[in-house]
Amino acid sequence: MSTGKAIRRREDWLEFWERREAPFLRAMPYVLLLLCVAFDVAARHGLGGPMRIDLALAVAAALVMTAMDRVDHRTEWTDPLTAVGPAIATAVFAVLLGISAALVIRQPLYGFYTWTGYFWAWRLFTGRGRLIGVALVAAVTAISQTGAGPYDSVYAIGGLIVVYLINTGVAGALTWFGWIGNEQKQRRARELSALTEANARLEESLRHNADLQEQLLTQARETGVSEERRRMAREIHDTLAQGLMGIITQLQAAQGAGAAVGGEEARHIELAISLARESLTEARRSVQALSPQPLAEARLPDAIQDVARRWCELHALEVSFTTTGTPRVMRPEVEVALLRTAQEALANVAKHAHATRVGLTLSYMEDVVTLDVRDDGVGFTTLNGSGPRRPLDATGGFGLGGMRQRVEGVAGTLEIESEPDGGTAVCAAIPAAPVGGG
Repeated sequence: MSTGKAIRRREDWLEFWERREAPFLRAMPYVLLLLCVAFDVAARHGLGGPMRIDLALAVAAALVMTAMDRVDHRTEWTDPLTAVGPAIATAVFAVLLGISAALVIRQPLYGFYTWTGYFWAWRLFTGRGRLIGVALVAAVTAISQTGAGPYDSVYAIGGLIVVYLINTGVAGALTWFGWIGNEQKQRRARELSALTEANARLEESLRHNADLQEQLLTQARETGVSEERRRMAREIHDTLAQGLMGIITQLQAAQGAGAAVGGEEARHIELAISLARESLTEARRSVQALSPQPLAEARLPDAIQDVARRWCELHALEVSFTTTGTPRVMRPEVEVALLRTAQEALANVAKHAHATRVGLTLSYMEDVVTLDVRDDGVGFTTLNGSGPRRPLDATGGFGLGGMRQRVEGVAGTLEIESEPDGGTAVCAAIPAAPVGGG
């Protein structure tokens, strides 16, 4: 942790000084020019005639530099100069170099200002143009360093040449390596920009591939569902529907042949025929991928109440049905899941519970719809509320697995509470998904 903080402090410190580099280099020529003027005044003992010419040259240099600063707003001098063209940049450099040469010839102390010409060479030129500018500035600097002459002997001229070569070598080397370093920096910046762009394209490609993968998975899932539906439709048509049709035929034959059958037996046969016909209708609707018959003719609360009423007539048990909240139309798959849960739960009560009373409650809440089916039957031992620890008969079936799969298929949950001789409560909770909702 401390190492990370130290690195961040160092980065902040480097950024602090990097932001102040350009303002510092812009201000330095003015400061040095002002100091040279002060040295000149002190050396000439006041503002005499010669000093006025020096002041005029210094003011001219200051005006040219100010004009350039006003049009050049680059934060880094390594950036291309777009404020003025190459011709104007060359003219500005020539004027500043000429003023520097005149000041140095008149007063060698202006050599402190003259070497700021290296900054102007870097600022106004690019590439090899900077090396030429540096060579010219080195000549003016050599004049100041050798006292501005007179160069009336071989030794004076030789000394000037030696000083010039030293200045040119040092300044040229620094300019050359600075140029190379700047080129490397720009190359790395271009590579980083290209890498960033490539990463962005890669991320976009990955997102696109993920979307395609999701589409393929969705299509494969839909294809699998469609194939399974077609298979189940064939199975229902070839087995269940045909079997129910045979049952109806046989019951009708028994009804017609049993003239001596008493009223109670006739009622049971009539109920069996009615139930078989309803089951056949449901089977055919399943084959045609339609909604269950009760939902096709009524809202969900009315459909469940009708299922409970017919179940009560068939099994002669007391059934109560209650609706709480404000009923609203839900997505078909949600209503089908709740209706099928009610039917399966009542079927389980009839087969296993030995109950005397059954209660159903359909509750519409803000974000969930619940269906509770309770009975006072024999109950069973549950396994963490997920179902029976063991079946109550040899068939081993409670239908709870099918209910759970149907409810969970619409993002719902199925909870079961039961205990021996304590009855059973089945609660299906499904997120409220009204028609037209997301």
